[in-house]
Amino acid sequence: MRDKNFLVAGLAMVVFVMLAAAGWANWMNRKHLAEIQMQRQMQPMVMGQMPGMGTAQNGADGEMTSPMVGKPAENFTLTDLSGKKVSLADYKGKAVQLNFWATWCAPCKIETPWLVDLEKQYKPQGFEILGVSFDDLDLDDAAKLKGEEADIAKSAKQLGIDYPVLLNGDAISKQYGDPAVFPTSFFVNRQGKIIAATMGLTSKSDLENDIKKALGTGE
Repeated sequence: MRDKNFLVAGLAMVVFVMLAAAGWANWMNRKHLAEIQMQRQMQPMVMGQMPGMGTAQNGADGEMTSPMVGKPAENFTLTDLSGKKVSLADYKGKAVQLNFWATWCAPCKIETPWLVDLEKQYKPQGFEILGVSFDDLDLDDAAKLKGEEADIAKSAKQLGIDYPVLLNGDAISKQYGDPAVFPTSFFVNRQGKIIAATMGLTSKSDLENDIKKALGTGE
């Protein structure tokens, strides 16, 4: 009888743990959806108050878009975390997502795991992501700069980023319309043209659709 009671108690515990895990997963999913919805609701307000507000326009669906869409992506050269010079021109003939992000950007931390997955999925088709960091850098103070770069590298590692992370995004900000909301992404097709942009947090499926457009496999 004692063994039977232990068995029943054990089964009850397993069921409890499974239900708790399912409840946690459901809560996390609803939390992420709520954060996406909040970001979308706040985005027009933020764009109207921050410098660069003139760089965004309302699209046909009412969401914010960028006047950069339809224009050639301007070439640039930035330094990655290893100290290597990286140019957009290095990726000629590939579909590229320029992801403007920062370590202090909470929505970026939600989006980045999706980007990691999507980059792995579509890389064999010629897709690349360049993560352009907009963290402030003390370029005139070598000691501070070293620490700041280390912090960015640490954050990138924690987020699982395995695509290039480029430093000092402020240097190319004006070339890409002075983005005022992060994350912001520009999707560049194989011909070097910006064919889509996202401003603020969007869904993984929306990002995937824009990747397909850049690759020439989507609508």
